[in-house]
Amino acid sequence: MINLILFGPPGSGKGTQATTIVSKFDLTHISTGDLFRYEIGNDTPLGRKAKEYMNKGSLVPDEVNIGMLENKLNNTPNPHGYIFDGFPRTIAQAEALDKMLEGRGTKVTDLIALDVDDEEIVKRLLERGKTSERPDDQNEEVIRKRIVEYNEKTSPVYEYYDKVGVSKKANGIGDLADVFNRIYDILK
Repeated sequence: MINLILFGPPGSGKGTQATTIVSKFDLTHISTGDLFRYEIGNDTPLGRKAKEYMNKGSLVPDEVNIGMLENKLNNTPNPHGYIFDGFPRTIAQAEALDKMLEGRGTKVTDLIALDVDDEEIVKRLLERGKTSERPDDQNEEVIRKRIVEYNEKTSPVYEYYDKVGVSKKANGIGDLADVFNRIYDILK
């Protein structure tokens, strides 16, 4: 069983690469972005709360993320494993994920961080913002705030999993096939 955390700042290519990884390894893709879009699209209380934080470029509180993730895991069992895209973003979320997986008799097997520099991230998100209609992808100031937030609050998750030997980095710049091949080499 593979339980992969695909890691990196917003715009690093996690969602794009997740699609190929899912088909190659028969994993269930769990994207906090998809969970948020579902909640926001259905105008649930969790969705409204998540949207408020996202529009400011801030992280959504752990209890919201963890609750949505646990519901998703309960509703989509997969014997081959999962790819977590956008989760965990804090040490508290990593600890909660470890407990959820331990309760299912498994654990995080790999964390792959897509390494992309800040200027490339800004460029990618502004480009994505032209079609995504997400206000947080259309404002350079908000994008830069998201990068700072990632560096301060999310990047320590890499070190958390590095202590148990599952964290690895892959260069996230290049054509999609090249980036996937770097990830594949780590997973095989």
